[in-house]
Amino acid sequence: MTVLPLVLPGTLGEQLARIVDVEEKIPRAIDALAPVGGRDVILLASDGGRCAAQLTALGARVVPLEALDDAAAVAAPADVVVSLGAAFRGPDTANLVADTAAADRLLRPGGRLIVMHDYGRDDVSRLRGDLPEYGLWTRRDGPFLRGGFRIRVLHCWWTFASLDEAREFLVGAFGAVGEAVAAELHRPRLSYNVALYHRDRPGTLGGA
Repeated sequence: MTVLPLVLPGTLGEQLARIVDVEEKIPRAIDALAPVGGRDVILLASDGGRCAAQLTALGARVVPLEALDDAAAVAAPADVVVSLGAAFRGPDTANLVADTAAADRLLRPGGRLIVMHDYGRDDVSRLRGDLPEYGLWTRRDGPFLRGGFRIRVLHCWWTFASLDEAREFLVGAFGAVGEAVAAELHRPRLSYNVALYHRDRPGTLGGA
């Protein structure tokens, strides 16, 4: 599962989907923050079905949406809204307030919103360069924490079958930067930290 949209050429995107979070820490953490069993879950910016399948396996009734603007397609409010990152992009205060209000309209009172983004401070951030997700967004004075969200950080991995596979993928996907990171690998995995920003819609969620 990739948190941010990351367009890779050819089969590299499919390979990325296979090697990210093979331990499935992300769906388990979602379930810990907002138990999904027997509940209606809206999944924003689906990653091709992997996260939907994982949450369904945990008992969720998943409704995929490409964006918050597709709210009219939702027949009824949900218990949980999960954004994989394409929503809530560039959350300055005004945008975050608007996006959060739009997500609240998708939620039942007391429902929980979970927004996932890369956190940084890991091997993967060396590949991706300087992103706002790695700095301002994670701080107490950043838009999420100042806007009433809490944060849970997951320490995940990109896991390869071998060092040779890791090097081939990193060079093919990230060029010279990937080659430099690959040259320093001593095991076939990269550290990958994920931020889960979460907040409740005001109200009471029955059965929680």
